[in-house]
Amino acid sequence: MPGHKATGFCASALALALCAVLAGCAGTGESAGGGKVVLRYTWWGNPDRAARTDQALALFEKRHPGIRVQTSFSDYNAYKQKLAVQATGGDAPDVMQLDYRQIDQYASGGVLLDLARQKAVLHTSEIDSGLLATGRVDNTQYAIPQGRGTETVVYDVKAWKDSGVPLPKQGWTWDDWADDMRALAKATGRPGGTDPGWSEDVFEVWLRGQGKSLYTTDRRLGFTADDLAGYWTFTKGLQREGAVSPAEQNTQLDGSVENTPLGRGKAVADTNWDAPTSGYLALVPTGIALAPMPSGADGTPGQYYKPSMFLGIGAHTAHAEAAAELVDFLINDEDAARILGATRGIPVNETIRRRTAPLLKDFDRTIADYQASVEGTLNDPPQAPPPGDNALQTTFQRDYDQVSFDRMSPGKAAQDYITEAKAELRS
Repeated sequence: MPGHKATGFCASALALALCAVLAGCAGTGESAGGGKVVLRYTWWGNPDRAARTDQALALFEKRHPGIRVQTSFSDYNAYKQKLAVQATGGDAPDVMQLDYRQIDQYASGGVLLDLARQKAVLHTSEIDSGLLATGRVDNTQYAIPQGRGTETVVYDVKAWKDSGVPLPKQGWTWDDWADDMRALAKATGRPGGTDPGWSEDVFEVWLRGQGKSLYTTDRRLGFTADDLAGYWTFTKGLQREGAVSPAEQNTQLDGSVENTPLGRGKAVADTNWDAPTSGYLALVPTGIALAPMPSGADGTPGQYYKPSMFLGIGAHTAHAEAAAELVDFLINDEDAARILGATRGIPVNETIRRRTAPLLKDFDRTIADYQASVEGTLNDPPQAPPPGDNALQTTFQRDYDQVSFDRMSPGKAAQDYITEAKAELRS
């Protein structure tokens, strides 16, 4: 869904401020009987994440007997909609899980607390400075990364090995990747990988490998129509050769692993963020493996460690210190990290990450080992995308569909995208 624009949240923040002045609103927190503080903590996830979260929160409440935590969770799309309604209505939770693309949106709208106010309680010294900076807007820390992930080329191990094509390795370039997709298609009779032309995320990796960026620090486009046309010319050329998935398969892409060509047995490889690739285990019974994303022609890496999610505190919470204690616990407590595992990504606290990595099992360990393999080779992540990026992801896919189905040239589609993107970012 297209993201709500910051202007709407600014209006709701003003309404909330007037409410507080004129009607004496108390904020989002409550006090329970016996003097306990009640915090509302909302997040997205699945039943496994819910079970682990409940266990971790039971430990938090045991250590903080004066605080009780009320939780609610749902799947990602439902969560986004619910949180937007709460924020617009001035009813944001005390502690909330946030996506990378929500930080600027909610910070600019006055929904999130400036976390510098709670620096005595909320400690960030064990978090990589570049990763921590992704939660800042205009040099103010509004959110803390809770886990980290990075993009990967995930592939069917048996199919790739049986093809005779050498396995991917650190330092390969986009030209190397393209050659491998062609060779895999020739050897297996199916596309080597998913067509990456539809993915804004992959395009960002491509751009960064050329020393460019998706957005500038002042929230404008960091690339030109020629840059995008070059990318789409590259991907469409591979599609014509049969090296990557055809247009008809791309229309089935919906963000789930089940509907990718790899997940449906129609390609050998895919690109994705590392955490969701665990979903391929049930779809590719012969096994999967993770490889780094291709780099630029000169070896410049395009991929980066991205916060898998953030924690933020509601700007109008009545219990800011208690909320900060909860955030600090979820990020910096080793016992909490052991309970949560990699359900929210690999821990961002560097000491905890080193101590808990050997304890991870199964695919959690695969992801940790993959991240360790690229440690020290990646550049700092970009700042959080501007509010209009949610809508532009949809625009990106729509415009590439025109290229994919031969309805429009890469150059014309790229120009159309640039025109709409500039208008969206100005709104």
